[in-house]
Amino acid sequence: MTVLRSIVLFVLAAVAEIGGAWLVWQGVREHRGLLFVGAGVVSLGVYGFVATLQPDSHFGRILAAYGGVFVAGSLVWAMVADRFRPDRFDVIGALLCLAGVAVIMYAPRGA
Repeated sequence: MTVLRSIVLFVLAAVAEIGGAWLVWQGVREHRGLLFVGAGVVSLGVYGFVATLQPDSHFGRILAAYGGVFVAGSLVWAMVADRFRPDRFDVIGALLCLAGVAVIMYAPRGA
């Protein structure tokens, strides 16, 4: 159950951070206005909070592992929101990052 909870939290954090950054991008780069920027800033704050809910108590480990989730999640977000089509190297890189997440977060460790 702990691993499942951790994965769900990583997904929620990814949606909040990637979505927040995308909203800021839309507000500034695509001239959609301050409402988009403000919503993005709030979403980025939600990301910071969600990360604290991870069962592991080591900030560095959580942030390092989240980096891999962010890489893969960003490609998925781009596919959905911007119709981006990753090439095989994007997919291979994302899978390598997710393998790193699995090692960092879920490898058996001695007490």
